[in-house]
Amino acid sequence: MADLNLDPTQLDRYSRHIIMDDVGPDGQAALLDADVLVIGAGGLGSPVIEYLAAAGVGHLAIVDDDEVERSNLQRQIIHRDADVGTPKVDSARRYVEDLNPDVDVETHQVRLSTENATDLIEGRDFVVDCTDNFGTRYLVNDACVLAGVPFSHGAIYKFEGQAITVTPDGPCYRCVFPEAPEEGVVPDCATAGVLGVLPGTVGCLQATEAVKSILGVGDLLTGRMLHYDAADVGFEEVPIAPNPDCPVCGDDPAIDSVEDVEYTGGCTVRA
Repeated sequence: MADLNLDPTQLDRYSRHIIMDDVGPDGQAALLDADVLVIGAGGLGSPVIEYLAAAGVGHLAIVDDDEVERSNLQRQIIHRDADVGTPKVDSARRYVEDLNPDVDVETHQVRLSTENATDLIEGRDFVVDCTDNFGTRYLVNDACVLAGVPFSHGAIYKFEGQAITVTPDGPCYRCVFPEAPEEGVVPDCATAGVLGVLPGTVGCLQATEAVKSILGVGDLLTGRMLHYDAADVGFEEVPIAPNPDCPVCGDDPAIDSVEDVEYTGGCTVRA
């Protein structure tokens, strides 16, 4: 890896990384060279964007088609009251630029779709799924698996959250959940509510997985789903095995392209 040439301000900014044996100058160089895509700049995306920017991830791409609403501010910590009515990607960009000028921010005010998912995901070092609906979660999974890009999935509900990391050599989201639940079975935050600090905990786990993947240190949440209960302050780990019949990562996959799938209803392969 090329020598790390940092000015005095950067040496000060990243000093607590540089003195770590598991990070050091080479690890910080890897972070500064990294290209990470965050899908969703809401409750989960806010802490992910904040901590990846602070860590010095050099290229941070953000996808979100929504605008900031006042009801977001209870948990979406990178947005401010003055941002209400503006695109979340614009608010996120301003936040990152104010936090760390070393980070190059790429924004896309679009909804992830079968038409743009492959182009947005291919070639990234890591993807962080911070979405809030099943259709997009399955789309992220399928596009990342097909592109060979590792990603972290996170989800929140009232007091509960979950996280799992999918890598090219491990089970994917479809191995755990072959099909999406029927519409309306699992309420979203707008219907059921969510504890404001909960996405901070789960989002921090996702950001940690991204940094570890870039650094190549520690054990990722691959082959295991971590469940968090904020009410009782407890974690439960559930082992996940690869499913040989998985339609995207199994022995005889039925999905060759995201366009093979109808990302509505059960998110199954098109007839």
